[in-house]
Amino acid sequence: MGKPTSHPPVLLLLAAFSRYDAAIRWARDRAVEAWGTVAIESPVFEFTQTDYYKATMGPGLRKVFFALQRPFDPADLADVKLQTNRWEQQYAKEADHPEPRSLNLDPGYLTLAKLVLASTKDHSHRIYLGRGVYAEVTLYYKHDRWQPREWTYADYRREDYQRFFSQCREELCRRQRKDT
Repeated sequence: MGKPTSHPPVLLLLAAFSRYDAAIRWARDRAVEAWGTVAIESPVFEFTQTDYYKATMGPGLRKVFFALQRPFDPADLADVKLQTNRWEQQYAKEADHPEPRSLNLDPGYLTLAKLVLASTKDHSHRIYLGRGVYAEVTLYYKHDRWQPREWTYADYRREDYQRFFSQCREELCRRQRKDT
Protein backbone atom coordinates (compact mmCIF):
# COMPACT_ATOMS: atom_id res chain seq x y z
CA MET A 1 0.00 0.00 0.00
CA GLY A 2 1.32 3.41 -0.95
CA LYS A 3 1.62 6.14 1.63
CA PRO A 4 0.04 9.50 0.72
CA THR A 5 2.51 12.39 0.68
CA SER A 6 2.18 16.10 0.05
CA HIS A 7 2.87 17.39 -3.42
CA PRO A 8 5.90 19.66 -3.64
CA PRO A 9 5.08 23.29 -4.43
CA VAL A 10 4.48 24.11 -8.08
CA LEU A 11 4.50 27.28 -10.15
CA LEU A 12 1.13 29.05 -10.38
CA LEU A 13 0.45 30.38 -13.88
CA LEU A 14 -2.17 32.85 -14.99
CA ALA A 15 -2.95 33.46 -18.65
CA ALA A 16 -4.67 36.79 -19.26
CA PHE A 17 -6.01 37.69 -22.65
CA SER A 18 -7.91 40.60 -24.03
CA ARG A 19 -7.81 43.16 -26.78
CA TYR A 20 -7.26 45.83 -24.11
CA ASP A 21 -3.86 46.46 -22.51
CA ALA A 22 -5.65 47.98 -19.52
CA ALA A 23 -7.47 44.70 -18.92
CA ILE A 24 -4.23 42.73 -18.90
CA ARG A 25 -2.63 45.24 -16.51
CA TRP A 26 -5.72 45.03 -14.28
CA ALA A 27 -5.45 41.24 -14.21
CA ARG A 28 -1.75 41.41 -13.34
CA ASP A 29 -2.49 43.80 -10.46
CA ARG A 30 -5.19 41.44 -9.09
CA ALA A 31 -2.81 38.45 -9.33
CA VAL A 32 -0.06 40.31 -7.47
CA GLU A 33 -2.50 41.42 -4.74
CA ALA A 34 -3.76 37.86 -4.28
CA TRP A 35 -0.66 35.73 -4.80
CA GLY A 36 2.39 37.99 -4.58
CA THR A 37 5.16 38.96 -6.95
CA VAL A 38 5.31 37.87 -10.57
CA ALA A 39 8.47 35.78 -10.98
CA ILE A 40 8.36 35.58 -14.78
CA GLU A 41 6.15 37.42 -17.27
CA SER A 42 5.83 36.29 -20.84
CA PRO A 43 6.03 38.52 -23.86
CA VAL A 44 2.70 39.68 -25.25
CA PHE A 45 1.53 37.02 -27.70
CA GLU A 46 -0.90 37.72 -30.53
CA PHE A 47 -3.84 35.33 -30.14
CA THR A 48 -4.66 34.25 -33.69
CA GLN A 49 -5.26 30.49 -33.55
CA THR A 50 -9.06 30.67 -33.46
CA ASP A 51 -11.99 33.03 -33.91
CA TYR A 52 -13.86 31.26 -31.09
CA TYR A 53 -13.71 34.30 -28.78
CA LYS A 54 -14.31 37.01 -31.39
CA ALA A 55 -18.07 37.30 -30.78
CA THR A 56 -17.71 37.87 -27.03
CA MET A 57 -14.23 39.43 -26.79
CA GLY A 58 -13.74 41.23 -30.11
CA PRO A 59 -10.83 41.07 -32.58
CA GLY A 60 -7.13 41.63 -31.99
CA LEU A 61 -6.74 39.53 -28.85
CA ARG A 62 -3.40 39.31 -27.06
CA LYS A 63 -2.32 36.89 -24.33
CA VAL A 64 0.22 37.24 -21.52
CA PHE A 65 1.29 34.65 -18.95
CA PHE A 66 2.26 35.47 -15.38
CA ALA A 67 4.22 32.92 -13.34
CA LEU A 68 3.88 33.80 -9.67
CA GLN A 69 6.81 33.77 -7.26
CA ARG A 70 5.07 32.31 -4.22
CA PRO A 71 5.15 28.49 -4.00
CA PHE A 72 1.73 27.11 -4.90
CA ASP A 73 -0.11 24.05 -3.62
CA PRO A 74 -1.80 22.39 -6.63
CA ALA A 75 -4.68 21.33 -4.37
CA ASP A 76 -5.76 25.00 -4.41
CA LEU A 77 -6.36 25.18 -8.17
CA ALA A 78 -10.17 25.12 -7.90
CA ASP A 79 -10.07 28.11 -5.51
CA VAL A 80 -7.89 30.03 -7.95
CA LYS A 81 -10.22 29.28 -10.88
CA LEU A 82 -13.25 30.47 -8.94
CA GLN A 83 -11.36 33.65 -7.97
CA THR A 84 -10.34 34.40 -11.56
CA ASN A 85 -13.94 33.88 -12.70
CA ARG A 86 -15.05 36.50 -10.16
CA TRP A 87 -12.35 38.86 -11.44
CA GLU A 88 -13.56 38.45 -15.03
CA GLN A 89 -17.08 39.39 -13.92
CA GLN A 90 -15.80 42.31 -11.85
CA TYR A 91 -13.74 43.69 -14.72
CA ALA A 92 -16.67 43.36 -17.14
CA LYS A 93 -18.84 45.44 -14.77
CA GLU A 94 -16.18 48.08 -14.07
CA ALA A 95 -14.70 48.50 -17.56
CA ASP A 96 -16.31 50.60 -20.22
CA HIS A 97 -15.88 48.14 -23.10
CA PRO A 98 -18.57 47.12 -25.58
CA GLU A 99 -17.71 43.39 -25.46
CA PRO A 100 -19.56 41.23 -22.93
CA ARG A 101 -16.29 39.50 -22.00
CA SER A 102 -13.39 41.88 -22.34
CA LEU A 103 -11.00 39.82 -20.20
CA ASN A 104 -10.38 36.07 -20.09
CA LEU A 105 -8.32 34.55 -17.27
CA ASP A 106 -7.06 30.98 -17.39
CA PRO A 107 -5.19 29.77 -14.31
CA GLY A 108 -3.10 26.66 -14.12
CA TYR A 109 0.15 25.38 -12.73
CA LEU A 110 3.41 23.97 -13.94
CA THR A 111 5.41 21.09 -12.50
CA LEU A 112 8.62 19.64 -13.88
CA ALA A 113 6.50 17.05 -15.72
CA LYS A 114 3.35 18.87 -16.84
CA LEU A 115 1.30 22.01 -17.38
CA VAL A 116 -2.20 21.78 -15.90
CA LEU A 117 -5.06 24.15 -16.73
CA ALA A 118 -8.29 24.70 -14.82
CA SER A 119 -11.66 24.81 -16.55
CA THR A 120 -15.34 25.00 -15.68
CA LYS A 121 -16.21 22.77 -18.64
CA ASP A 122 -16.36 19.00 -18.26
CA HIS A 123 -14.90 16.78 -20.96
CA SER A 124 -13.71 13.19 -21.24
CA HIS A 125 -10.09 14.13 -20.47
CA ARG A 126 -10.78 16.42 -17.52
CA ILE A 127 -10.77 15.48 -13.85
CA TYR A 128 -13.32 17.00 -11.49
CA LEU A 129 -11.72 19.00 -8.67
CA GLY A 130 -14.93 20.12 -6.96
CA ARG A 131 -17.25 23.15 -6.96
CA GLY A 132 -17.71 23.03 -10.73
CA VAL A 133 -13.99 23.11 -11.58
CA TYR A 134 -12.04 20.59 -13.65
CA ALA A 135 -8.35 20.16 -14.46
CA GLU A 136 -6.55 18.88 -17.51
CA VAL A 137 -2.95 18.09 -18.33
CA THR A 138 -2.51 20.36 -21.34
CA LEU A 139 1.19 19.68 -21.99
CA TYR A 140 3.67 17.18 -20.61
CA TYR A 141 7.46 17.34 -20.58
CA LYS A 142 9.34 14.47 -22.19
CA HIS A 143 12.61 14.14 -24.12
CA ASP A 144 13.61 17.70 -23.13
CA ARG A 145 10.58 19.36 -24.67
CA TRP A 146 6.90 20.07 -24.13
CA GLN A 147 4.54 17.59 -25.76
CA PRO A 148 0.89 18.28 -26.56
CA ARG A 149 -2.05 15.97 -26.01
CA GLU A 150 -4.71 15.45 -28.67
CA TRP A 151 -6.92 17.98 -26.80
CA THR A 152 -4.21 20.62 -26.30
CA TYR A 153 -5.41 24.05 -27.44
CA ALA A 154 -3.74 25.25 -30.66
CA ASP A 155 -2.06 28.22 -29.01
CA TYR A 156 -0.46 26.02 -26.32
CA ARG A 157 1.21 24.06 -29.14
CA ARG A 158 3.10 27.19 -30.21
CA GLU A 159 6.87 27.14 -29.88
CA ASP A 160 6.99 30.66 -28.41
CA TYR A 161 4.56 29.67 -25.62
CA GLN A 162 6.56 26.54 -24.97
CA ARG A 163 9.81 28.53 -24.76
CA PHE A 164 8.17 30.57 -22.01
CA PHE A 165 6.96 27.42 -20.24
CA SER A 166 10.53 26.08 -20.42
CA GLN A 167 11.76 29.26 -18.70
CA CYS A 168 9.16 28.61 -16.01
CA ARG A 169 10.31 25.01 -15.70
CA GLU A 170 13.93 26.17 -15.31
CA GLU A 171 12.80 28.52 -12.53
CA LEU A 172 11.03 25.65 -10.79
CA CYS A 173 14.17 23.47 -11.15
CA ARG A 174 16.26 26.23 -9.50
CA ARG A 175 13.80 26.47 -6.64
CA GLN A 176 13.79 22.73 -6.05
CA ARG A 177 17.60 22.53 -6.12
CA LYS A 178 17.74 25.39 -3.62
CA ASP A 179 15.29 23.60 -1.30
CA THR A 180 17.30 20.35 -1.20
